[in-house]
Amino acid sequence: MKFTLDSRDDINLIRGYAPGEVRIGEQVVRAPCIVTAERLILDWAPEDVAALTVAQLAPIFELQPDVVLLGTGAKQTFPAGAVRQAFAARNVGLEVMDLGAACRTYNILVQEERRVAAVLFVR
Repeated sequence: MKFTLDSRDDINLIRGYAPGEVRIGEQVVRAPCIVTAERLILDWAPEDVAALTVAQLAPIFELQPDVVLLGTGAKQTFPAGAVRQAFAARNVGLEVMDLGAACRTYNILVQEERRVAAVLFVR
């Protein structure tokens, strides 16, 4: 699905998504990534939500988001309890949703200048 929301080029917006990929600005991403208004982290280790560990959350928490949108691919899949607990312990909101919902929600929140990070699993 393609989006056209805002022509701003000073923030990372998700311009489209399809099975196996997302388009952030003009860059096509085909692997798990972390995106905020200012940063795009592509060299992130976990392949899917089931493999996500608390130790792999450090790059997310370093960004100091208020809320994290976890886009889990074609369907909503919740991470392990220890992962959810790590967010709660840091008072960081965690919203788990399918990839499309995470992309759409991220664009809305980032344009409202909220401190949001999207963690996207594209498969």
